[in-house]
Amino acid sequence: MDTNRDISIISLNTDQFLVIACDSLGGIGQKSQDEIKVTNKLVGKLTTRVALLEVLASGANPITVINTLSVELNPTGEEIITGIKEELKKLDMSNLLNGSSEENIATVQTGVGITVIGRVDRNRIKLFSSKPNDLVVSIGIPKVGKEVLESQDEIVDLDLILKLLEVDYINEIIPVGSKGMLYEANLIADSNQLNLHLLDTNLNLEQSAGPATVILLTLEERNLNRLKKIVNQPLNVIGRLEKNQE
Repeated sequence: MDTNRDISIISLNTDQFLVIACDSLGGIGQKSQDEIKVTNKLVGKLTTRVALLEVLASGANPITVINTLSVELNPTGEEIITGIKEELKKLDMSNLLNGSSEENIATVQTGVGITVIGRVDRNRIKLFSSKPNDLVVSIGIPKVGKEVLESQDEIVDLDLILKLLEVDYINEIIPVGSKGMLYEANLIADSNQLNLHLLDTNLNLEQSAGPATVILLTLEERNLNRLKKIVNQPLNVIGRLEKNQE
């Protein structure tokens, strides 16, 4: 299934799809030539979160996580894996982790790849499910690099996604990364054969949201106040979906 999103959808059988997402990180960590210095544990947490968000947002349940570490296992890799497992613990799937590390060449810069594979029933996949007159709402503020570390209360986390997946009035969820909110909002509109009507906002809709610090979701306007009651991060209505004019 072609979605134009950062995920692959593969038909598993007549009843189910596999959903595959990945994310990579480079030059961020504690090695000598890393551009941004953060703990290796945080490197593992944030990179894993991005791929998990993509799979979860589709409605799929993650069934395995693979780490491809371009660093030595001890100590850097082990510290990164600690962060990965901390995110996976929220889904009770720490024992489903597999991966590889670089043991032949000494590395001076951190590199990490994470792949998440999930499974979803065809009648539960949350794609192409937005409707005319739905609002397009952003949660979180676009952050990249050091900004992510300085504003944890303004970005999306895994706990929020799990909370949003429990409600029945959200039609579609898309994590926003380096392409920015405008790109993803237009993707929602195009994939549902609708037009995007932008509303006034002070947000920079083209700014990179780094490691999925923002999500977009669609819902009927009558449910907006219900959403506001369960969200602590910054929430903005950025647009409305409209029928194509023939």
